[in-house]
Amino acid sequence: MNFCRFALLSLAVPLMILLVSTTVADSPGLSERFLAKVRNKYGVPAEARMRRWQKLIQDNVDKMDQEKLEIVNDFFNAARFIDDQTLWKKPDYWATPIEFLAMDAGDCEDFSIAKYFTLKELGIDTNKLRITYVKALTLNQAHMVLAYYPTPSSIPLILDNLNKSIKPASERDDLKPVYSFNADDLWLSRNRNEQVRAGHPNQLGLWRELNDRMSWEML
Repeated sequence: MNFCRFALLSLAVPLMILLVSTTVADSPGLSERFLAKVRNKYGVPAEARMRRWQKLIQDNVDKMDQEKLEIVNDFFNAARFIDDQTLWKKPDYWATPIEFLAMDAGDCEDFSIAKYFTLKELGIDTNKLRITYVKALTLNQAHMVLAYYPTPSSIPLILDNLNKSIKPASERDDLKPVYSFNADDLWLSRNRNEQVRAGHPNQLGLWRELNDRMSWEML
């Protein structure tokens, strides 16, 4: 089974998760107009998933980081794994969180991206988060996970859709880091313990395409 495919392409810009205000002032969430569009396009179950996602963010914004990691990891890991060619008819496609929730399925990139933006909405500093490409050594293929760094020098915790328990990277000998990024930086991995800044995430073309879709999918 091909758990993940990826490519390095050209440009992107930092993203914001596309949450818009509801009819209740100062209450974050997806608008009723948008939820109706989801229901009409993807069906009632997809709308229900959007509402659960909205409630997850509203109910857990004041929790400690570790609790947020567990809640978000469990929420998205309940989705199905389906490769891009089967789901999107493309060899490589980075779904937005909205697309991932609508289909209730995706590949490793989609799981990691959805977790990243949801944790960002929950108030976790993106400096602590890195979307990370690795080689899954047991499977001998590319894979993507989300890494959480409590401090810049900490061993990160790994949020993964294959091994669904959150574990320190030091306990994931099955993963070899290749590169990682967040909204501000791009790093290349020299080895398991050393990463060097290598530019900006705007070097990743699929990140740009993701940003473009997120900018208009709520219209």
